[in-house]
Amino acid sequence: MSTQTTPGVNPIQPTKGRVMLVLILFFTLMVAYLDRVNVSVLVADPTFLGDMGIKDQPVRMGLLMTLFLIAYGVANVVTGPLGDYMGPRKAMALSILLWAVAVLLGGMATSFAVMLAARVVLGIGEGMHWPMQSSFVKSWFPPAERGKANSVWLLGLMVGPAVAMPVLAAIVAETGWRFSFYMLGALGMVPLLLIWYFTADRPRDSKMVNQAELDYIETALKAEAEAEAAAPVTSLAERLKSFIYNYRFWLVTFNYFVIACIWWGMMAWLPSYLKVARGFSWSQMGALSALPYVMGTLSVLLVGHLSDRLGRKAPFMAIGHFGAAVFIYLGAVAADNWTSAIYLSLGIALIGGALPPSWSLLQLIVPGKAVGAGAGMMNGLSNGGSAFSPVLIGWFISLSGSYFGGLLFLVSLAVLAGLAMLVLSWQKY
Repeated sequence: MSTQTTPGVNPIQPTKGRVMLVLILFFTLMVAYLDRVNVSVLVADPTFLGDMGIKDQPVRMGLLMTLFLIAYGVANVVTGPLGDYMGPRKAMALSILLWAVAVLLGGMATSFAVMLAARVVLGIGEGMHWPMQSSFVKSWFPPAERGKANSVWLLGLMVGPAVAMPVLAAIVAETGWRFSFYMLGALGMVPLLLIWYFTADRPRDSKMVNQAELDYIETALKAEAEAEAAAPVTSLAERLKSFIYNYRFWLVTFNYFVIACIWWGMMAWLPSYLKVARGFSWSQMGALSALPYVMGTLSVLLVGHLSDRLGRKAPFMAIGHFGAAVFIYLGAVAADNWTSAIYLSLGIALIGGALPPSWSLLQLIVPGKAVGAGAGMMNGLSNGGSAFSPVLIGWFISLSGSYFGGLLFLVSLAVLAGLAMLVLSWQKY
């Protein structure tokens, strides 16, 4: 296709293939989060707890999320480099097939052990999926657009739980917990078809991209492409060496570990906290459990836009951590139930705002040919380490009989991560 024009003829307008791509990434992540948070609603369901034999056992309840996260973290590290060889399209399609197996297994589970096995399979599949999103963004978007692109697909983190909490609460209340798994299994086929038929590893291979858009993307990526083309073919060990000795990578990873601790800890326990500790009804719990992610959607979009416009990432990450620390603490000590729910929602929304700049900063620090391995390592170590957050909160509940100790643990981590991000802020990142 050509973009040459003649007098009086309008030039060919660039397509928006990269916009379609990032919308598919958003939808796929949204569905992934529906699968993940299902058990967060189920631990507030007495029938599910009775069928699994874990009623009044908060540590075992937390284990449902913890084992998922351990498998998820290991899979991120192990399978992240595979995407650099297979390509993100094939790797993402394979991961979605594993999700389908996992949710069907969960729906058929007749024991706690089988349910745990289903969570492990889900963790492996979703762990393979996550790093591929950074690979897509790196190949399809110019550096100046990556903050916004990351914000769009990361909205799946917010929209997924925001939709899942009230919808799954209603489904469980009306039809029982098993049907929620079967519904999620059927829904998972939609992103599989979108990924397989409407994406490509590179814009040059996509039917959705015309020559005008391809020229725009490749011109903007020219400097990166030339640098990568000049670099010799490297082994996995050499690609890892390109960033593992960079202390900034580890500061960003620590920041992401804390985000994950707060994210998974609150996601695992917020529905139960609202229903059991604060006494809200099923419908109120569903709506209030969705509130943090509705607020978080606005937070992610705003920070993604501002971080691109100002060219700074770390200050927004610091604000997210310190803001989360303040509002989670206020939510823990609030006497009024509604006030507590609103404060906790604000805390989760603020930590969500630290997500887009975290990925943009990773993509800046890690060389292009190692971005799959870097994304997998950061996400895998962070989620693997934070896997113990839900079970630790369960342990604090069992030990003290209240949620305060677990929430204070999250507050302390947020303060430490905020201080780490002040270091990178001082360095003008």
